[in-house]
Amino acid sequence: METVAFTRMADGTAEDYALLERYEEGYVASLPDRLLAALDKLKSSLAGYQVSRYEHSLQSATRALRDGRDEEYVVAALLHDIGDELAPYTHGEMTAAILKPYVRPEVCWVVKHHGLFQMYYYAHHSGGDRNARDRYRDHEWYDACAEFCEKYDQNCFDPAYDSLPVSEFEPMVRRVFGEVRYLDGA
Repeated sequence: METVAFTRMADGTAEDYALLERYEEGYVASLPDRLLAALDKLKSSLAGYQVSRYEHSLQSATRALRDGRDEEYVVAALLHDIGDELAPYTHGEMTAAILKPYVRPEVCWVVKHHGLFQMYYYAHHSGGDRNARDRYRDHEWYDACAEFCEKYDQNCFDPAYDSLPVSEFEPMVRRVFGEVRYLDGA
């Protein structure tokens, strides 16, 4: 494999950076494969539920698709918990960072904050504040996040639900992550 000549980025040449751009192009193109692999890892994640996090994710995406949500939303529903493996307390933020260049800001905000909003359904059973989400009450996407949790998250732990297989969603993942639409340079 060809490599750059530098050991410090400041010493790189135009040729070095052209080489890296070629490698990066292929790496970015394989992002859907890595995301689907991360989703697959949820099959053995976090015991105790009646369904795996993988099945939870399929249920979320299936419900969103059956409700007529667009591909960005459906893909976000499918992937909303992939950050659990590496960032259990900030998984929404991690997943939102992955989605940010590819889905509209509203969907990204919903994924980023869904963990806090989801607490509405359980925090009061363990001494937490079920209304912690109300700190965002005046945010323009508050209702969208509350709706996501109501329709596509808190109710997606049903072993009897007939979720679609991942093969139904794979083409959507490839389309959504096939084009950067929302990169703001930040």
